[in-house]
Amino acid sequence: MALPFSALLSLWRREFAGYNLGKLQKDLLAGLTVAAVGLPLALAFGVASGATAAAGIVTAVLAGLVIGGLGGSPFQISGPTGAMSAVLIVLAARYGLGGVWMAGVLAGLMILLAGVFRLGRFVAYIPSPVISGFTSGIALIIAIGQIDNFLGVKTPAAENTVAKLIGYFTHPVLPDLRSVGLALLVIGAMIVMPRLTSRIPGSLIGIILATLVAVALGWSVPAIGEIPRTILLDERLTPALIPWGDLTSLIVPAASIAALGAIESLLCATVASNMTGIKADNDQELIAQGLGNIIVPFFGGVPATAAIARTSVGIKSDAQTRLTSIIHAVAILLSALVFSPLIARVPLAALAGVLMMTAWRMNEWHAIHFFFGRRLRSAMVGFTLTMLATVALDLTQAILLGVAISAVIFIRQIADIRIERQEVNVERMQAQGHVLETACPLVHVYFVTGPLFFGAASTFQESIETSGLTKVAIMSMRGVPLIDVMGVQALENILERQRAQGGDLYLSGVQPAVRDVLDRTGFSSRLGESHYFWRADEAILAAERRQMGRPCPYCDRAGNECTFREVGHKSEVML
Repeated sequence: MALPFSALLSLWRREFAGYNLGKLQKDLLAGLTVAAVGLPLALAFGVASGATAAAGIVTAVLAGLVIGGLGGSPFQISGPTGAMSAVLIVLAARYGLGGVWMAGVLAGLMILLAGVFRLGRFVAYIPSPVISGFTSGIALIIAIGQIDNFLGVKTPAAENTVAKLIGYFTHPVLPDLRSVGLALLVIGAMIVMPRLTSRIPGSLIGIILATLVAVALGWSVPAIGEIPRTILLDERLTPALIPWGDLTSLIVPAASIAALGAIESLLCATVASNMTGIKADNDQELIAQGLGNIIVPFFGGVPATAAIARTSVGIKSDAQTRLTSIIHAVAILLSALVFSPLIARVPLAALAGVLMMTAWRMNEWHAIHFFFGRRLRSAMVGFTLTMLATVALDLTQAILLGVAISAVIFIRQIADIRIERQEVNVERMQAQGHVLETACPLVHVYFVTGPLFFGAASTFQESIETSGLTKVAIMSMRGVPLIDVMGVQALENILERQRAQGGDLYLSGVQPAVRDVLDRTGFSSRLGESHYFWRADEAILAAERRQMGRPCPYCDRAGNECTFREVGHKSEVML
């Protein structure tokens, strides 16, 4: 079971041990800094989600309070994000806001259960090329989804992002140069401001400048519109608005939201832990994310998740505790209440500039450069296909496809089992203290390297059976870390073949994990305990003793007698 409330209180006590006025001042400054970054993003992502700017503010406030207060990471900042908005915009077009809210509640339940059943560690099983691929795919969805606002036009809704993009080429539009100019002004501010100062977010300056220009010049461009001075919006999830008929259809979208929310939140927690050295409780974080997403829709907000950029800003601003998240939420709420008349006049083109620049920065460029710069083919394929699937399909399908592709590539790589056959080297045996009169040319040692599982079993068996006549096959399996049932079946087939033709099979250097499987499947009893050795030289000597005087069809066919036997044993050196 997950941490009880008493354990959460214990987390808070440890976090706030020694808390004083100095730390409060640092939390206050960090919270205000994050709020300055988060306010324009909340407005932008609310609109980008298919909802409203007010919905983005409600999401930022409640996520900051609920998830920030209950989370497993003391520095995590949650709210509306670009990744989530890319999923929600498609859902909103298909099911409306009622569908978005209900899918958010269902996703919250899924995330909550994942935390309760301690599934937080499984995020590590998703390969990094897959994560980078769907991050880049989401960035493309965000950018394409903002082309209308960037150009100042309104085009028909499309079923998916690909259809939307194709529509701009099949039905060209005439852009509003005023909107384009405002969007470019914001993008320019976001590029230039970080070079001048890191204290004031470029997105906030860009939105202020764009709004002042539009108002001063009297430009009639689409704007955000009225911002309600309340955290409980008129448009919110109520029992009457629950789309009961679509609940079954919303399960898959809800799973997409849950998968994205869990993955992004736990990745963010990992980033925060690396930056601060304080380990996060992944399961508690999932519980908080689940509860937050269950609550938010009933206030009119959209599904939330942890935001890596805002979390990093808080940490770099010397945040001390989770009070940073709570202060940031309160600051956004007060800003919306006080400045709502001004926020209402923010051009949508300005938000498009923020989102397009955010989409560019979302890409994990260092990882992409690593994959392609070093020509890592498996990573390149996994990244590219996941990115394209994210754009063309939905997130759940993209993640599953990416993981499946990575798994296939991984299996193909590790299935490259290596087998080297050697005849008994009398001189080497003598040099190691074993004196042999002669060596049977049909006693062979096979040095096997690699996992013996379903992906390699057929190759392994075929290589042994086509390697030529072998009276005694000695398998040196020191380089075999694991074996599965198909690997055992391959060994059984080889054993039957050897004994059917009057020969035998010996194993040496079998690892404990492999031996356990061989015992449990009954192979060891069929082979015989006397056929196991730790070193190949011991197996060679034992094979020679047991073959003395036994008829050999190969030697008889050649017209001579097999006389291979041990004369002395002087060393324990491994062959």
